[in-house]
Amino acid sequence: MEIFYARRDMTSLAVVEGDRPIGLINRDILLSQMSKPFHRELYDKKSCIAFMDKEPLIVDMDMSIEALTFKTVEVGNKALSDGFIVTRQGRFAGLASGFQLLGAMAEMQAEKNRQIMQSIEYASVIQQAMLRASRDALSSMLPDAGLVWEPRDVVGGDFYHFASFSDGWFGAVADCTGHGVPGAFMTLLASASLSQALEKIGPRDPAALLAALNRNVKGLLGQVHRVGESPQSNDGLDAAFFWFDTRQRRLYFSGARIALHVLRPDADHFESLSGERMGVGYVDSLEDYEWALNTVDLPEGSLLFVSTDGLIDQIGGPKKIAFSRRRALEFIIGNRAQSLTTICVGLQRALAEWQGTQARRDDMTLFFAHV
Repeated sequence: MEIFYARRDMTSLAVVEGDRPIGLINRDILLSQMSKPFHRELYDKKSCIAFMDKEPLIVDMDMSIEALTFKTVEVGNKALSDGFIVTRQGRFAGLASGFQLLGAMAEMQAEKNRQIMQSIEYASVIQQAMLRASRDALSSMLPDAGLVWEPRDVVGGDFYHFASFSDGWFGAVADCTGHGVPGAFMTLLASASLSQALEKIGPRDPAALLAALNRNVKGLLGQVHRVGESPQSNDGLDAAFFWFDTRQRRLYFSGARIALHVLRPDADHFESLSGERMGVGYVDSLEDYEWALNTVDLPEGSLLFVSTDGLIDQIGGPKKIAFSRRRALEFIIGNRAQSLTTICVGLQRALAEWQGTQARRDDMTLFFAHV
């Protein structure tokens, strides 16, 4: 009792016989018992073992923090409230508190999180490097085009691809399964497959490119149905592929669950080319599926707009509903006289105001271009 009164920060005392710990006395239990009538007269001269826990948690100082954590969970709350005894080769070495253990665990978790975040941040460098060639190509062929790529997390599942040719240019905007690291892995796989398909087929048939990408992704992810086998995953992507023939001023478009929107110079509303409901690479996507090829002749000054669903599905506003495609298109029409860069910034600001305190739902990619 004198020790506890002198050390108000001490929650427990170890009972040691020789150099071997045999029990643990909890401060609150002892002082509570001794405050009862006649307890001091009855127990003052008796051994302290009358108040000790005869089965405290005893651990060797060589035990890892991970093993100690599991051991503490097995013992229960007692180890956290009373603390535990630390030994060295069976001899008493000292006491440790549950708060010290929690602090050590938190420090270890923080270090693991730092390592994970460093890895993810470097993965972001790799992913952005993968996209840089397309961004540079877009800047050279359409200097006034607007492009926004915003992963929900540090890395994401959206990607784009642009390439310039002597008679036109090719563009692709895609939304892969997942966010963060899984989504980023999918973008690497899908982007490499698209590059391979462009080398073999060329850029002028977006529908054929979608079909080739579908077959390749299904094969790489083991999503091709075979007798007696189960698919290894159910991942894929939604995509909009388009080729613009600059000589004929003709747009070729094929989409998998992503639409392309066209605003002609003299029109007061967008013309939407809807993507088909068949996704690319999923288990349910037919291996031999052929996407339709849409062809549209466009007058000079027409505006193209494509976005992934991170824009239109974002929850917000007074009623906590989706931002919607209609709201995005109306904003663009209302600001069509401004530069595409200004429209991009304004649309992002409108989305942020709509989102308010709601959590970000998805990765987002936006593409605007005058043709």
